[in-house]
Amino acid sequence: MNKQPIFPIKPVWDQPGSSRIPFWAYTDTDLYKRELERFFYQNHWCYVGLEAEVPNHGDFKRTVIGERSVVMVRREDGGISVVENVCAHRGMQFCRERHGNKKELVCPYHQWNYNLNGDLQGVPFRRGVKQDGKVNGGMPKDFKTEENSLTKLKVATRGGVVFASFDHDVEPLEDFLGPEILSYFDRLFNGRPLKILGYNRQRIPGNWKLMQENIKDPYHPGLLHTWFVTYGLWRADNKSSLRMDAHCRHAAMISTRGTGGQKAEVTAGVTSFKESMEIEDKRLLDIVPESWWGGPTAVMMTVFPSVIFQQQVNSVSTRHIQPNGNGSFDFVWTHFGFEDDSEEMTQRRLIQANLFGPAGFVSADDGEVIEFSQQGFEQKPFHRALAELGGTECEDTEHMVTETLIRGMYNYWRKVMEV
Repeated sequence: MNKQPIFPIKPVWDQPGSSRIPFWAYTDTDLYKRELERFFYQNHWCYVGLEAEVPNHGDFKRTVIGERSVVMVRREDGGISVVENVCAHRGMQFCRERHGNKKELVCPYHQWNYNLNGDLQGVPFRRGVKQDGKVNGGMPKDFKTEENSLTKLKVATRGGVVFASFDHDVEPLEDFLGPEILSYFDRLFNGRPLKILGYNRQRIPGNWKLMQENIKDPYHPGLLHTWFVTYGLWRADNKSSLRMDAHCRHAAMISTRGTGGQKAEVTAGVTSFKESMEIEDKRLLDIVPESWWGGPTAVMMTVFPSVIFQQQVNSVSTRHIQPNGNGSFDFVWTHFGFEDDSEEMTQRRLIQANLFGPAGFVSADDGEVIEFSQQGFEQKPFHRALAELGGTECEDTEHMVTETLIRGMYNYWRKVMEV
């Protein structure tokens, strides 16, 4: 059978490699729908939350994978189920609250109810209604509750983090992450019980891939973000390394604060550098090294397609990418700490979290430039983006003056999308 190309326009992407990305890769609706199927609903693990968000029997969290609403719930046996938020009867999204506690999952439309594993256990008027000596209505005799359960996802947990997949043949989570990225994952989620500190939510008018790109891009932080370059939290000359999994889909950017050279080497001509800037609340830079860091002061992990795990000095969080059309996505931050943190460390994490989130001193910049980039893509869909800083290859490096991680991601994107 001849396979038709997925691309709606003759691509700029004719050459080998993935260093030039056509703008229509961010704007084409049919392409976006195929991305959802291939990256969010097949062959991939997607982030759904932290176990600490559902600590007790019956606790639940409503979230999404791709554009599909799902519910993560703590069962009576202590395990975690993830089910699609679609009633098996008439298709209603039965769960409307974001968080809560339920003994069972009940659809308000016709009161079909399911246990916390998603099994159908009750149907009103299943055997009809008795009236004047006869039974009216009811479900057919061959109706079976076990054939009408909620859609159950495959679930994997590690270090207190919950992933799920609609694809029950997906590879094991550890293989999906690969040994290199798994080592950084286990560095952060090392078995210490987690404590939820709070949430931020924002809707960013840009293609979902742009946030994966943004956190795979070490080029921009010392240029765009006044905070990072002025206070040395992330600079191009810091001791650093970039790591990818074998497929180049996941990545880690690793940096150690205070290991760079003279300021002038990386700040000359940089308009975001504000040498005279002063902070009123000095606690924003009240940084205390933690033993689990093992050296680096910042590690930013991107797990494709759906999540970013952030450790930026003492601030730690997950960032969940939730596509909402090819030109928009919701971005949900879950800020956390550890149960054995001192009160001082908890306050430190909360204060440093002001650098991040939709109104953060750093992250607000990212949301804005993503919006402006999307506007440019839509204006000129036949053009291309360039990701050739540091060459055209996809490889790990010991420096940040490169776009290798972006090239790696699109190398993987093409392999999956062009089949």
